[in-house]
Amino acid sequence: MVAAAIALFAAAGTVAIPGFWAYLAIIAVVVIASFAALDPDLLRERMRPGGGKPPLALRAFSLVLFVHWVVAGLDRGRFHWSDDLPGWLQAICLSAVAGGYALALWAMRVNRFFSSVVRIQTDRGHHVVTTGPYAFVRHPGYAAGILILLASGPALGSWLAAALVAIFSLPFLLYRTITEDRVLQAALAGYANYAARVRWRLIPGIW
Repeated sequence: MVAAAIALFAAAGTVAIPGFWAYLAIIAVVVIASFAALDPDLLRERMRPGGGKPPLALRAFSLVLFVHWVVAGLDRGRFHWSDDLPGWLQAICLSAVAGGYALALWAMRVNRFFSSVVRIQTDRGHHVVTTGPYAFVRHPGYAAGILILLASGPALGSWLAAALVAIFSLPFLLYRTITEDRVLQAALAGYANYAARVRWRLIPGIW
């Protein structure tokens, strides 16, 4: 949250951008809800998966998110490249970002194995989770992440920030979805049967 605020307002050169404040308010609620509602052991696993540092690919993914905040700040505060982005679309995308985070928190609430890396967590008693959003799609966390990514740039009022995350981050999440599904089907007991029952990876009725 602090990184987002610094990147947005420092790049913009002003704090007088209401859309940025709305975006940061959503992140603040998510941070508070995470500490209040999630298993502390899960939070530790997400920060240091398997007790180690996050892999390079995940750190690069985080860097892209930081850069897209900088681009949005430059766009909205200094250069006004995206002044044609309609306010109604920004409002819808802010709602979509909030909805995406709500879905991610729901998935993390029911799935204590919601790691930030692809691994079978034998050290944490890993087993198949079929409740909550997992009753409808196999990877609700990635569905939430993709929704947040696609909506984040327009939510900040920047077409360029939207293009940046779509080009550099969306392929990463799709690749992770496919890779994780294959690993789970091959190595996690009961997952193949679960996958036969819940056919959809991300979007019910589509894929």
